[in-house]
Amino acid sequence: MDTPPRGRAAAQAQLTLADAKLDLLAALDPLLILSVREPCFAAVVGHTLQNKIDTWPLLDQFNIQDRIIATLDYAFPEQLEVEDDFCCYLRDNQYDLSHCFAMTEVGTLSETGFTPDPSVQKLLAYTIPNTLHEINLMPKPMDSGHVLEKLAASVAWLRNAWQATGNPGGRIYINIVDLMDTFMADRDYALDVLELLATLPVDGLSFEDGRGSFFPFQVGAVVAAAKAVLAPGQAILFHCHSGNGMDNASVIEALLQGANGYWGGMERTSSTIGHASVGELVANLVRAGNPNMARRFSLPDLLPVSAKMYSINNNLPDAPDDWPIAGYDAYRTVLSDFTQTDRRKMDLPPQVIGGTGQFRIAPVGSDISVVQERVYKVVRVKIERDLARQMILLMRADLRQGLRIVYDEPEQLTRLYRRALLATTEPA
Repeated sequence: MDTPPRGRAAAQAQLTLADAKLDLLAALDPLLILSVREPCFAAVVGHTLQNKIDTWPLLDQFNIQDRIIATLDYAFPEQLEVEDDFCCYLRDNQYDLSHCFAMTEVGTLSETGFTPDPSVQKLLAYTIPNTLHEINLMPKPMDSGHVLEKLAASVAWLRNAWQATGNPGGRIYINIVDLMDTFMADRDYALDVLELLATLPVDGLSFEDGRGSFFPFQVGAVVAAAKAVLAPGQAILFHCHSGNGMDNASVIEALLQGANGYWGGMERTSSTIGHASVGELVANLVRAGNPNMARRFSLPDLLPVSAKMYSINNNLPDAPDDWPIAGYDAYRTVLSDFTQTDRRKMDLPPQVIGGTGQFRIAPVGSDISVVQERVYKVVRVKIERDLARQMILLMRADLRQGLRIVYDEPEQLTRLYRRALLATTEPA
């Protein structure tokens, strides 16, 4: 039956809309800020000063310029952290900090006047010229006007301090940690804060999905709402944690709705069970056909740098195999139909980002060509299709006998290969 003309036109319109979104992703050149703090925040081993120092050449290797080198608004500020030592190390060794940020917190306002947060005092002492200046809006206080007053006072104090130290152009992004929650609980309050931001001498807004609990369309709506209120030229940055499987999709939706950038670690290690990493975002924009990623970053170093970062952050040799993009199994083909090549739109061949295609045996899913490739990798023997077929049949028979064997392991695969070889050479 032919599709009615009206139905065909409606279908074409939907596909055209998707094409337009893909074209938008391919044209983006977002601000990406790499956080050194984010990956160690929830790591069970934390970071020593040497760990921090070891990360620096990796950032240079990937050629990422904008960096969050410390979170200075931590609990018990009188007891210094490794971040403080790292900032002093960079300052005292005269590293170029012009593109560096630190997380700081909005100060306090009382009857006696404004008091800057200790984190801001450290920012100045460490000569870090840019900041993500944090504030939490929830729970909403009885006098929400006080929140607006202290935010404005904190920005004014920092601008004046930077002016006095020769840094009038320092970048300030107001990082509203719980903006998503505030919009869900009290939209007018959230909009009041954004309207204030539009009048302040700040470079823009940063906000988070701190638990990864919001749907991508909700994140996109907050971006669009913020763009409608903020002043022209003020940017919007986003940061998203994992936990519910929506992190990467939320970042893409935020960019599609007009967010100007994203900040996070190079790899997934972060708060909760991880976060949408800068490395994953770069890879996905490359997948969309974005040429700016190759222009700005060293794409062949993406996976190698991510792997080294994971090792430093967790004191472990390898990231989990099943992590997207950076995990070992991300480019280990189970079925040949799944192989990502440069012949299909939206595929991302692993060699583009510094990886190598591999093959993995799954007794139910692997086809003949995968078995051939994996046997060659492990046994160093090129086998014919009939022998690969026999290996598949043996795995099928083993499962019917109640046997569950990890055939992908070299010892087990070699044993399976020899069984198949005997089966094909034995007289009928």
